Amino acid sequence: MIITVALLDSIRLIIGVSILAYASYSDMKTRRAANILWIILAAIGLILLLIQFVLFGFENMLYLIFVPIMIGLMYVLFQMRLIFGGADAKALMSLAVLAPFQPVIGEFPLLGISFMPFPWTIFSNAVIMFLIIPLSLFLVNLARRHVEFPYMFLGYRMPVRKAKEKFVWPLEKRVDGKRKFTYMPTHFDTEDEWESFEHQGITEVWVTPKVPFMIPLLAGYICSFLIGDLLSALMTALL
Repeated sequence: MIITVALLDSIRLIIGVSILAYASYSDMKTRRAANILWIILAAIGLILLLIQFVLFGFENMLYLIFVPIMIGLMYVLFQMRLIFGGADAKALMSLAVLAPFQPVIGEFPLLGISFMPFPWTIFSNAVIMFLIIPLSLFLVNLARRHVEFPYMFLGYRMPVRKAKEKFVWPLEKRVDGKRKFTYMPTHFDTEDEWESFEHQGITEVWVTPKVPFMIPLLAGYICSFLIGDLLSALMTALL
């Protein structure tokens, strides 16, 4: 078998999709993704980079500097709670190692080569995929005639007794008897908040699903390989 850069990129696609798919399944079931997955992903990435360097060299070594930059950025975003899950941040860090260069597999990506570093393309595509969720929630709530802003873009109404058993966060709280909007609870453990609702006789509240970012990350990863940089394409179209 003849090894080519396109073959190495294909391996990156298959390995990344396989591990992200398993992590997404695990995240949906338990809201956990084992750290060993990201160690394996980064280790395979380093091996593939070594093979590529030995056989073909790198066309632009400068792009390797974005690996530590991306790792640092993900750490900062996690500390700022803009990325809620530690597994999500670790996944993006390991993907930066697995695929630091723009892959080209046959006619893909369809949008052509982006000027942005590929790890950033993966992240921005994942964010765009994630933004589809508020639109979906809006349409569902509109169909149910649950029209209330901004709740209808972020979640749905659910009985408190049921919410206690689901992977959801409350979108509201009661302060001095007044209803307040809250996107994120102060603590990830919301048991006290559910009990507070029940104590006040509140039977139904707006909640937001704990949608694992791993799922749009998987979609964004595939999109980055096959379609390309969606953000750059959108900006180009708008400008």
